[in-house]
Amino acid sequence: MSAPGEVAATSARFSQWHDRVARARVLVVGDVMLDRYWFGDVERISPEAPVPVVRIARTEERPGGAANVARNVAALGAHAMLLSATGEDEPADTLLRLLSIDRIRTSFLRDAALTTTVKLRVIGRQQQLLRIDFETAPPNELLASHLDAFDALLADADALVLSDYGKGGLAHIATMIDRARAASKPVLVDPKGDDWDRYRGATVITPNRSEFRQVVGRARDEADLTRRAQALRQQLGVEALLLTRSEEGMSLYSDAGELTIPAQAREVFDVSGAGDTVIATLGALLAAGAALPDAMSIANEAAGVVVGKLGTAVAEPGELS
Repeated sequence: MSAPGEVAATSARFSQWHDRVARARVLVVGDVMLDRYWFGDVERISPEAPVPVVRIARTEERPGGAANVARNVAALGAHAMLLSATGEDEPADTLLRLLSIDRIRTSFLRDAALTTTVKLRVIGRQQQLLRIDFETAPPNELLASHLDAFDALLADADALVLSDYGKGGLAHIATMIDRARAASKPVLVDPKGDDWDRYRGATVITPNRSEFRQVVGRARDEADLTRRAQALRQQLGVEALLLTRSEEGMSLYSDAGELTIPAQAREVFDVSGAGDTVIATLGALLAAGAALPDAMSIANEAAGVVVGKLGTAVAEPGELS
């Protein structure tokens, strides 16, 4: 039995939910980006400056940010819808092409004055040597036009995932949360920054340790961590707070108490995008009708899969129990 103030652990398996997930519909809204990878060999140091010279051998392009969340939803077999603002440019065209391969229903509000966010990573000998970011914040009037498209997509969704990467694409997030909750749709938020009042009323928020500490400070011990998490959750009026803790696993805080599960014992290769996989898996499972502790257990397993892969990646049903 679980101790007072603790939620009972679960051993939920994705295979038990596979068929229901296949019927679930998840709307993802947030900041999309294109992740570009340049792979090469490092054989010498530049004579111009003390930096390595990378001879590029191959390149890859993958959907990033909210687009990676949608891709993870689709990889689990659920129906993914994606709403975002982009530029009228080649990176946006590339994102549309890549997302169509994954059968994601995509609605991009495109503006020639906006530059689609691109993250370019240069990798030599399997180590990231450099990242170059290209980005501009979308104009507020463009984002206001989000809401009509949002309402149309929300009507078809069983759950809403808001993926905030701090790029300015969720200026109207409070309105989106209110409309989704009024429609009795679960709302999951991956937060950014230190202004979390705008997430008020969401069903679940999923910060990592550094994001959580930025808002509430560093906890002295587990009891203090639980106290801070529950106080923040109640202050924001959210039903649950899921704290991802890297090698320490995940902790869920709700009215039922606290539940911590250990990380999956796998070799960690790259943690980038693991948070996308967590919230995508939670969203797909909640859309399918799963209880939050069960969804958390499966999301923890999915995160263990993707950290063993390079860059933004997905967990396939065949990789889950």
